[in-house]
Amino acid sequence: MGAEPQETPIHMNEVKQSLLETESTTLTESSLPSLDEVEEIIGYKFENKNLLEEAFTHSSFMCSFSYERLEYIGDAVLNLLFSREHYFLYPDLAPGKLTRLRAANVDTEKLARVALRHGFHRYLRHKKRLLEDQIQEFARAVLDYPLHSNGLIDAPKDLADLVESTIGAVFMDCNSIDIVWEVFKGLLEPIITPETIQIHFNTQLNELCQKNNRSLKYVDSWEKNKAVDCLIDGQFVGRGTYSLRKEVAQNRAAKDALDNRWKWMVLREKDAADEEQEEESPTSQLSEEEFEVNEQA
Repeated sequence: MGAEPQETPIHMNEVKQSLLETESTTLTESSLPSLDEVEEIIGYKFENKNLLEEAFTHSSFMCSFSYERLEYIGDAVLNLLFSREHYFLYPDLAPGKLTRLRAANVDTEKLARVALRHGFHRYLRHKKRLLEDQIQEFARAVLDYPLHSNGLIDAPKDLADLVESTIGAVFMDCNSIDIVWEVFKGLLEPIITPETIQIHFNTQLNELCQKNNRSLKYVDSWEKNKAVDCLIDGQFVGRGTYSLRKEVAQNRAAKDALDNRWKWMVLREKDAADEEQEEESPTSQLSEEEFEVNEQA
């Protein structure tokens, strides 16, 4: 299976170049780029060119086919590839951690980054409104998170689907798991490892609250002002906003709460210490009248 892959950030110049090309490219049926360039990007020549065309055709293109069936195949193949790779690379890793590691390597944002880095979006045949704007916004956002945002930005699912459909097309063309891995292992970099994996902030906050017996609640006002507030034991501790998806706003609220945890964790510890001191104090056991008599004496 080879040596353990190392995670490296997306090269910022590549992303900036991809962003410029996205901004300046509007696909029309008369100006579709050649899919031969895709073969050069991935380093694989198709026996059946129809599979490649299908893999890069969105359902909005009003064609007799789309990439959805190949995406279905690619999703299954990709999960199997990472399952096999991790099984041999990490023989001591428990199934639960293996599952989390695989999920991190195949989630929407991770695959969307792959599509963006290699410029797959430039070859997608589609007529989906606002998709180009979404890709531009995503391309700008990843500049602030070179490896992964862990739920803080919104990745266009169409980009991730495109990677899976391309994987599905290669598999259907060659019928070999090994060849698919040989083609895509380098393209899927940076591959997330047990040392570099991070947990979404919402999950981190949940685990922290459970560990410390704290009550966590999100107050959803997203429909009104695109915001989600985070409350710990009824106390406001964080807020997140995002106009396109509520889930991103909630994850940002969780990160805000985690960034401020020194405040609400310290307050809780201080309150507990004050209660303990009050219980140990002799005067705390006296009635109000007894306390006044003692004071006068």
